[in-house]
Amino acid sequence: MTALIGEPVTRVDGRAKVTGAAKYTAEISLPGLRHAVVVGSEIPAGQVTRIDAAEALAEPGVLNVLTHEDMPKIANQPVLMLSLAGTIAHGQSFFPMQDSTIHYAGQPVAIVVGQTLDAATRGAELVRINYEESPESITVIDQGRDQSYIPEKILAGLAPGQMSRGDIAKGLAEAELTVEGTFTFAANHHNPIEMSASVASWEGDQLTLWDATHGPTATQISVADLLGIPVSRIRVITHFVGGSFGSKAMIWAHPTLAAMTAKIINRPVKLALTREQMFTGCGLREDNEQTITLGATAEGRLTAIRHHKLSITSAYDDWAEPALGSSGELYACENFDAAYHLIKGNTMTPTFMRGPGEAAGMAVLECAMDELAEKAGLDPIELRLRNHTDTDPNSGRPYSSKGLKECYQRGAELFGWAGRDPRPRSQRDGDWLIGTGMASALYPVYGLMNPQRARARLYADGTAVIQIAASDIGTGAATVLTQIGAEGLGLPLDRVRVEYGDTDLPFQAASVGSAGSTAGGNAVHVAATGLRRQLIEQAVADENSPLHGADPDTITATGGLMTGPGGAKESYGELLSRNFIPETDYLGSYHHKEPEDYALLNFGAQFAEVAVDAELGIVRVRRLAGVFAPGRVLNRKTARSQLMGGMLWGMSQALLEATHMDPRYGRWANPSLGDYLVPVNADAPEVMVETVEVEDRFINPLGIKGIGEIGMVGMAAAIANAVHHATGKRVRSFPITIESLL
Repeated sequence: MTALIGEPVTRVDGRAKVTGAAKYTAEISLPGLRHAVVVGSEIPAGQVTRIDAAEALAEPGVLNVLTHEDMPKIANQPVLMLSLAGTIAHGQSFFPMQDSTIHYAGQPVAIVVGQTLDAATRGAELVRINYEESPESITVIDQGRDQSYIPEKILAGLAPGQMSRGDIAKGLAEAELTVEGTFTFAANHHNPIEMSASVASWEGDQLTLWDATHGPTATQISVADLLGIPVSRIRVITHFVGGSFGSKAMIWAHPTLAAMTAKIINRPVKLALTREQMFTGCGLREDNEQTITLGATAEGRLTAIRHHKLSITSAYDDWAEPALGSSGELYACENFDAAYHLIKGNTMTPTFMRGPGEAAGMAVLECAMDELAEKAGLDPIELRLRNHTDTDPNSGRPYSSKGLKECYQRGAELFGWAGRDPRPRSQRDGDWLIGTGMASALYPVYGLMNPQRARARLYADGTAVIQIAASDIGTGAATVLTQIGAEGLGLPLDRVRVEYGDTDLPFQAASVGSAGSTAGGNAVHVAATGLRRQLIEQAVADENSPLHGADPDTITATGGLMTGPGGAKESYGELLSRNFIPETDYLGSYHHKEPEDYALLNFGAQFAEVAVDAELGIVRVRRLAGVFAPGRVLNRKTARSQLMGGMLWGMSQALLEATHMDPRYGRWANPSLGDYLVPVNADAPEVMVETVEVEDRFINPLGIKGIGEIGMVGMAAAIANAVHHATGKRVRSFPITIESLL
C-alpha cells in the first residue's frame, strides 16, 4: 500500500485559488440575482419606534425595504447548540427582525434589496430609523460588575459553571510560595479575509443555499429549523471558504434572512456582511477578567490552583469561553477551584475563536507559572517538569499519549534555551532590552457527537472519487482527505479526487474544535479501506482472477494493483471491467468513542524572544519556536502552515488585537481593519515549528489529535514572559501596549 499520509503534499485546491478559478460564496452569480444589505441598530438597547423607507425606495435600483413587519415568523425559537453536536448549531438563542426590541448595537433591523450591490448599499444609508433607547444598557464589565452571577452551566449546557477538586483552602494554607494576579483581556473579533455571505435561491419549495460556513450540514439543519421545513428541502453548497477562525463555526442570522428575503421577492438573493458587520454579526471573543492564585511548596510543587473568570454574555445565553479547564488539567495538583462569573449585557452571544478558552486561560496560567518559577529560583522548564503528570488530575486516568516532556526538550534545543541568564534586564542590544520566555500549550481532543460518513467510489478506469459533505475553511482539509483516501485505496494521489462542501454528499458535521481532520479523516479512512477490502474479497471469490482463492489478508494494494502470494497480480480496473462493473462504492461511517481507560489531550511547548525599546516601550518579536505532539501528522506542509499561523495569531493576541467598546454609545469604536490591528508580513519574525510524533493507539483509527488551535494557545504567555525577562515588568493586560511598559 502506497504511504501518502504524512507526506508534504501540495494543496490540491492551490491552482484554483491562485488562478481565480475558486469561487467563494459572495462570488456566486445567478440569473435574476438581487442584492440584500442589512441595516443594523445604532443603539445597544431599546425599541424601534419608526422606520421611514421613503428616501431609500426613491433611490434608483432599490426594490424593497424589509423590516420586522415584513419578515415571516420563525418556526422554532433558536436553541444555542454547539456545532460539535452535528445537529442545529444556532450561534445564539435570539433571531432578529421578529419584533421591535433591540438587544445589541448592530442587530439587524431592516434589509434593503437592490438590483445591484451599490443600489442596495446606497438604499441602506437612506433608511431612517427612530429609536427609544434604554438608559440602562451594559456593554462593559464595570457597568455590570455588581450584577455578576455564576451560571450552573455554560456552552449550551455542556460544561459546568463551577469546577473543583480537593480542598482549595487547605492547599493555599499549606503553600510556602504564592502567586496571585488579575489579568484583563480585550475583546477580539475574527476578521477572516472572506466576510460571511449567503446566496439563497428557491425553486418551488426547494431551497439552495450557498453559504460561507464550517459546516454545510450545520447550515442546512439550522436554517430548516428556523424556517420550519424538512431538511430534505434544503441543499447547502460550500466549495471554498476564505478563513473563519470561528466566525463561521456557528450559524448566525444571515443565511436564514437571505432565504426569507429570496422567498418574499421571489428572486435569488445574495446577502454579504460588510467588514463592519463582521463585528456585530457573527460573535466575538468576549473581553474578560481572570484572577488566578497559585500555591506551591518552596521547591515549586503546586499545592493549589484557583482560577476565576468574569465576562459579559448576552441577555439570553449563558456563554463563556471555557478558559478555566486547562488550569485544572495541565499540572499535578490535588486542590483546584474554578468558576465562571457572567454579566448579562447588551451584546450578541459570544462564540468560539481560535483556541477558544485555552488561548486566554493558558495565557493566565503560564504567566503565573513563570512568576512562580522566579519566586522558587527555578528555570521555567524545570518548574513545569516538577509538576508534570502522566495522568489526568481530574479523572486519574492516564493520557492516551502525551509527548510534552519531549516537546520541552526539543523546544529548548531548537530555541537555544540552555545557558539563558534568568535575570531580568540582563541582556541588551543597543537601545533594545532582550528577553526570552516559554510556555506550555494544551488543547482538548474533541470527537464530533454523531457518526460521520464518507463514500469512496472507484471507476473501472482506475480512478476514484471520495465524497463527503465536509467544508475546507482554508486549512487544507481537501488535501489531507485526498491523501487519506488514496492511501486507503492503494491508489496514486493523482488518481483520487475529493468532492466536498455539499449537503447532497454523505454527512459530515462542522469542522470545529480541531476535530475536522479527526471526523472527516477517519470517515474517509473507513470508506477507502472498506472499498479496498471489498475489491480484494471480490477478486479472491472470482474464478477468473489470478488472485482466486487467496487469503484476503495476504493481499496488498499499491498503485491500483492488488498483489497476492507468489506475485499474482490484478488491477482494480481489470477486475471491474471483466465483470462489466463500471463503478463500485463503499459508504463508510466513523463514530468517535471516548476510550474508557484513557484521557485525551493535545500538548506542546512554545518559546519567544522579544526586543523592547528601553525608552519607548516598543516591543518587537524576534524569534518564535513551537514544538507540538499532535499524534499522527497527516501532511507536514499543511501542518506546519497551521501551527505557524496559530503562533503568529498568538503573537497578535499578545501585542495587537483589541476591539474597544465605547460605553457612551454601546458600540464598537474600531470595527474595521484600519483600526483593528493584526500582524502584517513586516511584523512576522523567524518562526520555527516542529512536531513530535508520539503514537496514540487509543484515540481514533488514524491516531490524530488535530492541530488547528494548539499553535495559538501558549504563544501569548511565552511572549509576555519574554517581555518580563527583558524589562522586569509583569504585564497583566492583553494586548501588551506601549503604555503598560513605560
